[in-house]
Amino acid sequence: MPKWLKDAVFYEIYPQTFCDSNGDGIGDIKGIISKLDYVKSLGCNAIWLNPLFDSPFMDAGYDVRNYYLVAERYGTNEDLKNLFEIAHEKGIRIILDLVPGHTSDQHEWFRKSQKAEKNEYSNRYTWTDSVWEAPPNYRLMCGISERDGNYLVNFFSSQPALNYGFNEITHPAWQLPTSHPDCKATVEALKDIMRFWLNVGCDGFRVDMADSLVKNEDGEKPETCKIWRNVREMLDKEYSEAAIISEWCNPKVSIGAGFHSDFYLDHDTNGYRILFRDKDRNTGECTAVFSKNGKGDITKFVDEYLDDLKNTKDKGYISFITCNHDTPRMTRMFTPLEAKIAYSFIFLMPGVPFLYYGDEIGMKYMEGLKSKEGGYHRTGTRTPMQWNKGVNLGFSSAPSDMLYLPVDTSTDAVTVEGQLKDENSILNTLKKVIAIRHENEDLQSDGDFEVVYAEKEKYPFIFKRGKFIIAVNPTSEKQTAPFAFEGESVFTIGKSSAANGIIEMQPQTLELIEIK
Repeated sequence: MPKWLKDAVFYEIYPQTFCDSNGDGIGDIKGIISKLDYVKSLGCNAIWLNPLFDSPFMDAGYDVRNYYLVAERYGTNEDLKNLFEIAHEKGIRIILDLVPGHTSDQHEWFRKSQKAEKNEYSNRYTWTDSVWEAPPNYRLMCGISERDGNYLVNFFSSQPALNYGFNEITHPAWQLPTSHPDCKATVEALKDIMRFWLNVGCDGFRVDMADSLVKNEDGEKPETCKIWRNVREMLDKEYSEAAIISEWCNPKVSIGAGFHSDFYLDHDTNGYRILFRDKDRNTGECTAVFSKNGKGDITKFVDEYLDDLKNTKDKGYISFITCNHDTPRMTRMFTPLEAKIAYSFIFLMPGVPFLYYGDEIGMKYMEGLKSKEGGYHRTGTRTPMQWNKGVNLGFSSAPSDMLYLPVDTSTDAVTVEGQLKDENSILNTLKKVIAIRHENEDLQSDGDFEVVYAEKEKYPFIFKRGKFIIAVNPTSEKQTAPFAFEGESVFTIGKSSAANGIIEMQPQTLELIEIK
């Protein structure tokens, strides 16, 4: 386990829209370098960069054309190496986004795989043995290659699936077992990509769709897990401080497969959605636990989370996110105060937390934007970072019609510059919370977690982490609960008081108490 993950707080940067250094309307590596001191000032000591590799950008870079080359619009390989070096000087680690399950259909491997003549890349992707064979329940592209056959895609039509083999073989003519030499060659190619960037200076990888490798595999995906354990063995031997964090949202499985941490994502009915994203399917009303409506049920989260925590203890971490590039910002359903309480809670929980760029100032989810590079509904979460009230809110000097995505032009658009001036802003609040986390091991990734009060369809939620008690009442009503502790308030949003074995929490309050 990389030691630095114990106290890691990540900042996720969508490079297209973070900071444009050359005025072409698209964010770039030099722009990121110029903002490293800002990232450090937040208390974030690690960065996750969304894909920077060469790509035709049909899916915003998640369709890789060359894993070994930085996309020209972001800069050069040398620029990325420079970013690693400067970040390390400032005590900031950087992980890259690794897309192992598919490439672009413009990747050299795929171009060679399309050829009719057999070659070393013929089985790098999965092809049926005839253009006329298109079995149901598969995403297949048909009739566009000189090779006789249709190829499997992972998601968009431009993303042919790399061939790691099949767990259950239903079509022996073209489905290979995971033990086949060509499937093993795909694994070795993946490891070589990782080695290349680790040698350049990156500190690990966030792995996109980590469970998508082996096909015809349900449940705990044993064959996919074997591949990741093989990768982990390589890392432990050659790069022991390199981290791998999975987009899997099943920590009991993914951490057992060798990942150091797994994202707790916004999936249907899971604990993360119950906390922050839940809504009534009929009325659309927000019913998340952290909504001021007070209609959430914390026990649905607690039951799932405690089980995950028990099964991953001392093996790896669960990563909470304020948001990510695939998820509408919490401000779509939450007021700034609701979001401030929810974000603060995330940084007081166990595991490795991730702050999505712009959430620290309460940026809006921009409704109604035209899809950009396969963004669709996700596009509204990917708009330019809002630095100040200057041209394009400080993101870029380019004319507004050249911007990758439009900036928020509303009169109340938040900015870093404005929030820094407000002591009670989301920005200054999160800086305080993150600083407290760094100062106290009990609040870091591997600190203990114990539920003190969590009752079905009731508030507040109270939990203990070492010498600290965290009590949360996100609702618009005063709430009370049994409380047998004495201590001193270290951090608060709102107001609470404890006496005679009862804690009374005013509406929309979060309190961090150090036990005497």
